[in-house]
Amino acid sequence: MGVRGWTRLVIAGAAGACLFGAVATSAQSVRRVARADVAVREAPVVVELFTAQGCGGCPEANQRVETLVDRPGVIVLTYPVDYWDYTGWTDTLARPEFSERQQAYRQALRLRAVSTPQVILDGYRTVAPRDEDSLGVAVNEESARRLWAPDIEFRTSGDRVGIGSGRVEDGGADVLAVVYTPGPVLVRVESGDNRGRVVRHTNVVRSIQPIGEWTGRPILLSLPDGIEAGDRVAVLIQSRDDRHILGAAVR
Repeated sequence: MGVRGWTRLVIAGAAGACLFGAVATSAQSVRRVARADVAVREAPVVVELFTAQGCGGCPEANQRVETLVDRPGVIVLTYPVDYWDYTGWTDTLARPEFSERQQAYRQALRLRAVSTPQVILDGYRTVAPRDEDSLGVAVNEESARRLWAPDIEFRTSGDRVGIGSGRVEDGGADVLAVVYTPGPVLVRVESGDNRGRVVRHTNVVRSIQPIGEWTGRPILLSLPDGIEAGDRVAVLIQSRDDRHILGAAVR
């Protein structure tokens, strides 16, 4: 999802509130959610997949998440984790900071342990991607959830991003720059549970780093240097207290 100029990421006004309130409460709207017949909110749903090349159940989950990549109003990010390396195959795309991010979600969501594969929606909701229908319904429900997000603007120079004003918890929020390679990445696994298989990933994250703090007031921040040609940057505004993603956009 590209962004040009100001990306309108805020839902405001009585008409918007009535529309999304109705979606959240009526039985008819629940049926719509199940059929994917819902209005897409302007703030994208962030789908974060934690996966590993050494995990036997991960290739199928990768494929299910990939079905969301071209869906309007969705940002898919794949984080390969390294704690499956003990099975005999060293994940070629994993980074320790991705495992640390998943552990931070475990603490925030009060989970007993991390799991792979695991999907986190908007930083606060965990989903087991058992099949496309359950994953799709969960994303639809998030699409219908009201969200008052700040505006996000990528400057035409390509090296800075502006965050508008909005509401945030007392603890404030971090602004994260997530650099990823769009599209599929294929890796042939030579040992471990997936030995002999070609494992397919999509939108693989290369790096994630904080670029500033957002307190509800407008700010202008610098994007990371050295982004390779063809890679993209997702800017996430993430609450420090509960890990909710308050807004997101892609350049």
